[in-house]
Amino acid sequence: MSRAVAAGLAVVLLIFPWVGTGEYPLALLYSTFMYVALAVAWNVIGGFAGYLSFGHAAFFGLGGYTTGFFLVRAGLSPFLTAPLGAAVAAAFAALAGYPCLRLRGPYFAVVTMILGLAVRAVVLNLPWTGAAEGLWMTLPPWEPIVARRAFYYAMLAVALVTVLAGRAVRLGKIGVGLEAIREDEEAAQSIGVPVVRLKMSALILSAGLTGLAGGIYAYDRSYIHPDFMFDLHLSVLAVLMALLGGRQSWAGPILGAVVVRLVDEALTVRVGTEAARIIFGLGLALVIVLLPDGVLPYLERLRWRAPRPPAAVPAAQARP
Repeated sequence: MSRAVAAGLAVVLLIFPWVGTGEYPLALLYSTFMYVALAVAWNVIGGFAGYLSFGHAAFFGLGGYTTGFFLVRAGLSPFLTAPLGAAVAAAFAALAGYPCLRLRGPYFAVVTMILGLAVRAVVLNLPWTGAAEGLWMTLPPWEPIVARRAFYYAMLAVALVTVLAGRAVRLGKIGVGLEAIREDEEAAQSIGVPVVRLKMSALILSAGLTGLAGGIYAYDRSYIHPDFMFDLHLSVLAVLMALLGGRQSWAGPILGAVVVRLVDEALTVRVGTEAARIIFGLGLALVIVLLPDGVLPYLERLRWRAPRPPAAVPAAQARP
């Protein structure tokens, strides 16, 4: 994507809430921004480094509960404390990351899944988190359309920060090191790549960005409970979005998140929630099987294979 196209898209997204649209389009884009943030954040560790994590719901929930706690106990707006939610999620990743990252492949995936379930169980039994009753948060006294615009811009900012961070990692020296780890960790270590430091940095950054999105999402829900803030489905969805778009690039998860969100919404409206989940799951599985590298690499290959028009022949050479 060229800078001109990116700047034009940014302008459109900034002025979109003021063109007379209702709450539904804003809510749809809001959730799309959240999916983009989750997919790109997961891809930092799952795509660039190749460590398939199914525990990102833990980071998402920790970010949400941090902002909820500060609002309920101290009256601080989650719009201000969302970075604290990101810091808590990142700190948890720093504590749990080193022992987890000693594992690889399916072992790492299973451990991260268990870790997410364990965090949910702990939060479910702590009285100061609301335990099984959850936490109710007071929304600002705004008109519905004003509140929807505020959450729209907040999640847009989260998505923008996440995309810029993911792009910087992929195109920088860290991305080169993570790619080497993904291809062959022993070989990367033998040539001097700081494997442990890069893996920890990728996990901490991924967790912090996920927690940032969770902090805004919790405020929008106004009620948080471990059942949906630490839902395993959220972790699986982040994985699927990144795999669908193409996890070896920084833009692939963006495409995957947009496609997943819009197709899911269209199917839900047309055929109902339950049938939509079945159709959507089968479609995703089919695409991943047929396009293991993702949709974006496939589109790029098609572009390079497309026939190009012949070059113009100079007039001097065209004469007999």
